[in-house]
Amino acid sequence: MKKNIQLLVLFLFIGVTAFGQSFKEDQLLERLKTLSSDAFEGRRTGEKGGLLARKYIIKTFKDLGVSSFGSKYEHKFTFEARGKEYQAANVLAQVKGTEFPDKYIVISAHYDHLGIRDGEVYNGADDDASGVAALFSFAEYLKKNPPRYTVVLAAFDGEELGLQGAYYFVDKMKGATIAANLNMDMISRSEKKELYVVGTPHNEKLKSIIENLKNPTQSKLLIGHDGGDGKEDWTSASDHGAFHKAKIPFLYFGDEDHPGYHNPTDDYEKITPGFYKDAVRLILSVFIQIDKSDF
Repeated sequence: MKKNIQLLVLFLFIGVTAFGQSFKEDQLLERLKTLSSDAFEGRRTGEKGGLLARKYIIKTFKDLGVSSFGSKYEHKFTFEARGKEYQAANVLAQVKGTEFPDKYIVISAHYDHLGIRDGEVYNGADDDASGVAALFSFAEYLKKNPPRYTVVLAAFDGEELGLQGAYYFVDKMKGATIAANLNMDMISRSEKKELYVVGTPHNEKLKSIIENLKNPTQSKLLIGHDGGDGKEDWTSASDHGAFHKAKIPFLYFGDEDHPGYHNPTDDYEKITPGFYKDAVRLILSVFIQIDKSDF
């Protein structure tokens, strides 16, 4: 009996260790720190900082050995917002599915932010350098664990100007089968260690996955902000809104607004690192269950 218990403990340890090593936690933090540094000047769409962020994302995908989506990583587009024309680009990578290469799970985050205002850099560490850095952790996991469905890792541009990159992507994907969108926007800052998931009322399969998920972390995954709980409705608050409008199943992951939201105090030093690592583990756990499901 004692031997069996020892073997069980060893098995559990190996399982937890393997899951913990599915992405590099130190690199997750380092990439967030880099992308939210002053060097990127707040990553405003079409400006110097935004272009630098674009190059950084492409280089990181290449370094991780993740293929481009289509023939290129950089998918350029223009749009008008608030009386101005913007030159923008989504950065898209992919990992081909082993069973359903022509069906897609889109994992997304936006790399643009507010730029420089009145001489102050709005670094957008939580909003949304946190989501983009998490895309790279997904790339690390997927290279070692090929998915059943083709996964598109989408770093969208123009979110702060009306979800422009997401709408452009969804429009270009007309006719393709997108099984689900998992959108990450603000996932690194919560003293309460609470990550919200939005979208379960709109799809029974995704709802079941969330309700039956075995949480591998010490942080909480809460269903809410869906419009029926008295909280602010986030159903269309970020890039997942474009997918929802096209009737594509989605889940949005985010922490609640904090004093740094859309302020120059949204800096790397203000994130909660333990919660951030937990958030990425949680979202990865959800993805794994979605990839096992049939759509």
